[in-house]
Amino acid sequence: MRVLFDTDPGIDDAMALLMLARDARAELVGISTVFGNADVATTTANALALCHRFGIDVPVARGAARPLLREARHFPVDIHGHDGLGDVAPHPPHEREPDPAEAARFICDMARRHGGELTLVAVGPLTNLAQALMLDPGLPRHVRQVVVMGGAFGTLGHGGNVTPVAEANVYCDPHAADRVFSATWPVTVVGLDVTHQVLMSTAYLDALGHDGGAEGRYLREITRSYERFYQHRTGGGIFAHDASAVACALDASRFRTQHGALRVVTDGLALGQTIQSRRGHRHVAPDWNGLPEQQVCVAVDATGVLGDFRGCFVR
Repeated sequence: MRVLFDTDPGIDDAMALLMLARDARAELVGISTVFGNADVATTTANALALCHRFGIDVPVARGAARPLLREARHFPVDIHGHDGLGDVAPHPPHEREPDPAEAARFICDMARRHGGELTLVAVGPLTNLAQALMLDPGLPRHVRQVVVMGGAFGTLGHGGNVTPVAEANVYCDPHAADRVFSATWPVTVVGLDVTHQVLMSTAYLDALGHDGGAEGRYLREITRSYERFYQHRTGGGIFAHDASAVACALDASRFRTQHGALRVVTDGLALGQTIQSRRGHRHVAPDWNGLPEQQVCVAVDATGVLGDFRGCFVR
């Protein structure tokens, strides 16, 4: 599976990137960066540094610095640190530079280069993908699938993490998410409904640090501040948000989905809420009628996902 990774590194983004690079089922062909967990200059620097650290030799294209139509929200330094990667250590020296193409053009070019075989895995705000759609309206014909970490649909009580109904990636740029979900490419949304079921416990993280070599030790260090943030909710450990999206792209059988047209609320009290008109339900819903049916993950084999992640670099 050829994968382009659209990301805002980000602690959990770093974990997902390593999974993509190490899993034999994926061929990582490029990375595009976006604002989100930090400003785009920082997320781009992080992507380049992570590629150097993990030995990943693919182009990295710098992307959007702000949402399509609204002001950027504050960056979550209380979660990811000021540098986006837990403020644990400076990046090792490297001479890597971003690709000369901006992310939207880079996505369009890569999709056409790989002739309909490209999977887009997007784990940040969806601004780059929305801009690519505006740049090339025929883009969906050249993309195999889009897997998004984002959204929250209330399954088993899993609501938003920014507001009661909105998840952070979608909330950062709801207009972009609405465009991406409404486009004619196949989208699978891996939202909080399932990522909040995939818990990397303290013991799991400690084992990664002990058994995973230099990469495992690095991931354990950057997850410590992330774990402190989640302590009140998990009692120890972190949710595997972005790694779950990668796991879904690699093996969709670990997830159960429901089908239906998707929209995003773009103003008002419910800004950023993701709403699916489920297949088979009869609604008077003109805002959903005629839109492509997309997949929303509602259940997950969490043990399998955690095993897949550990297996990428702990033998």
